[in-house]
Formats: sequence, structure tokens, C-alpha cells
Amino acid sequence: MITSFLLKSFDRTIVIAVAIILGLALIVPALNLLTAPDHPLHVPTYLVSLFGKYLTYALLALALDLVWGFCGILSLGHAAFFALGGYAMGMYLMRQIGARGSYGNPLLPDFMVFLNWKELPWFWYGFDMFWFAALMVVLVPGLLAFVFGWFAFRSRVNGVYLSIITQAMTFALLLAFFRNDMGFGGNNGLTDFKDILGFNIQAQGTRAALFAASAVALALSLILTSGMVRSKYGKILVGVRDAESRTRFLGYRVEHFKLFAFTVSAMMAGVAGALYVPQVGIINPGEFEPGNSIEVVIWTAVGGRGTLIGPIIGAILVNGGKSIFTAAFPEFWLFALGGLFVLVTLFLPKGIVGTVQAWRAKRKEYRKAAEDEAARGQAVAEPVAAE
Repeated sequence: MITSFLLKSFDRTIVIAVAIILGLALIVPALNLLTAPDHPLHVPTYLVSLFGKYLTYALLALALDLVWGFCGILSLGHAAFFALGGYAMGMYLMRQIGARGSYGNPLLPDFMVFLNWKELPWFWYGFDMFWFAALMVVLVPGLLAFVFGWFAFRSRVNGVYLSIITQAMTFALLLAFFRNDMGFGGNNGLTDFKDILGFNIQAQGTRAALFAASAVALALSLILTSGMVRSKYGKILVGVRDAESRTRFLGYRVEHFKLFAFTVSAMMAGVAGALYVPQVGIINPGEFEPGNSIEVVIWTAVGGRGTLIGPIIGAILVNGGKSIFTAAFPEFWLFALGGLFVLVTLFLPKGIVGTVQAWRAKRKEYRKAAEDEAARGQAVAEPVAAE
């Protein structure tokens, strides 16, 4: 069964994409660790972390594409799942600080000591163990998505109404995590991390390893989503996207298919958030901002929703442009982002990859039509020549 799933996951495009991603997982750390700083091919450590951040954004966009591109669920709350995964990892990193914090408390993080907390809250227990934190990275976003989706999809909430309540969900979490009494650092969030798995989080080798882990996670997620959408389940998802009422009439429990895709997507977003936090060094309630979820939609639309490869390309291109544009014209970036979305909607409604795929498909049709026409002409000419 697993072999069949993997075989369905791979076509030429997916194989090439996975090979490129895994190649980057080897090449970029090698150019960072094995070349001298003055070498023309040397990749500075700050760029390794920046590229790693782009890969986590690409994973987040891929997670959204699974539900929006193939199931028709436009979620404006995926930043919530991303942030929850990030907080789970941040809690583990805070527990690793121990007595090295500013207040020297071996059990309580600095912000709890500052706020006169007397004991560690119960929901922080277990986060001193990496395996527990890794489990929470996928379990917490997945559980939230399951509960939310269970009520929303059973109530047949669709379209813009579903988008609005997903945005309301992430905004509610934003307000909750801003509160100091929630036990997550309030407005300042979690930061000043020291170690991860016993390694200095600021060390060059650790940064390279985090980049490689982000690339591997993206490659595995691409294989997973490709296998899902190419299976019978994926065909039903597309049916739900294009004609939900007809799919329901055929006897399929549409809410179950949507719920499974939504939950898996949330787990992927949680993994992206967990890989993001140690590379940027902080997680705070700002990650729940509804605007962040809208940006993910823009990345996916620019690259091409429903293509798997497109959201990855869109996330990297848009965020790469953001890094360059905000350095040169920081006050105009939001206008540029909004203009980009409008232009893509008007002139590239299928996104970059979707447009290229449509052009290639049309080219094949023209070529096939020309070959059929030539074959018919030759068939007519042969009897005439025989006479």
C-alpha cells in the first residue's frame, strides 16, 4: 500500500522538484560550512537562515494549496496553525534555557519570573522533552483544525462565510495570546533561545542543519500531498471543489473528505511554524495576524493554486522580493504586494505555474491536431497515387 502511494506521488515534475529541494538541502549547507568566507561561492550564515525561512513559508503555502487548490476551502486562518506549531517549538526552546536566563530560575522562563509566577503552568509540562514538543507541533494545530472543521463542515458552511470564520478564529487567538495571564509571554512572546537538542542555536552548523531539516520537511510534504491528490481520495476532493452538491448526491460524505484534508493541512502548517521559530529566534502573537494568512493566499495565487509546485515557487519569489523591496522602499511594500495580487488576478488567474501548464497543454493539442491533419492528408493522397 505504501509503495503504491509513493508511486502515485511521483511524476516528472514532482521528481524534479523533490530532487532540487533535496539538492539544496546538501548544497547550501556545504557552501556555508566547507567554503571560506572570502570564497565566491560561500553562502553566509545569515543567508542560510533567510533561505530556511523561505522554505518554511513554502511549506505553509503548500499546506494551504492542499485545501484551497484541491478542495476549494479558502482558509484565511492558516497563520493560526503556523503560529501554534511555532509556539510549541518555542516552549521547548524556552525550557532548554534553564538557569541560564536573566533571572537564573532553573524551571520558570524569564517572563514568568518577571510577572511573579510562582510555579510552572500545567500546560508547560513535558516541553523539556523534544519528542513531546514535536508531538505537540502536529497534534495541537491538527486538533484545533479537526474541532473547527467538524462543526463548520457538518453545518455546511462554505465559501466566503467559511473564510470569514477562519479569519475570526486566528484573530481570537491573536487576542488571547496577547494576554500576559495566558502564560505564553504576552506581547513579547518567546525569545532568547539558547539550544536545540543540545546544540547552540546560533552556531553555524546548527543553522545549516535547520535549513536542511526545512528542505527535507518540504520535500516529504510535497510527496505526501502529491500522493493524496493523485489518489482516488484526491479525485473526490477535486469533485468536492468543482461540484460539491453533485459529489454529495453520489453518496460521498463530503464533510469527512474536507475534514481530513483540513486537518492534514493544519499539521503541515504546524511543522512549518516549528521549523520557522528556531531560525528567526522569536515567536510572538504577531504571527497570528490575519494579514499573515492573507499573504499566504497571495503566495499561493501568484505561484498557481492547485499545482503543488506553484505555491512553493510563489512563496519563495514573493518573500525574496519582499526582502529586497523592503530594504529599498520599506514604506511601499504593502502597496506593491496588493498591486501584485491584483495584477495576477487580472492577467494570470492561474498563477505562474498554472499559466505555463495551460500553455504547454494547448501547445500539445495544436501539435496533435497538426499530426492528425497530416495523417488524414497522407491517407487521402495514397489512394489517389495508386490510381
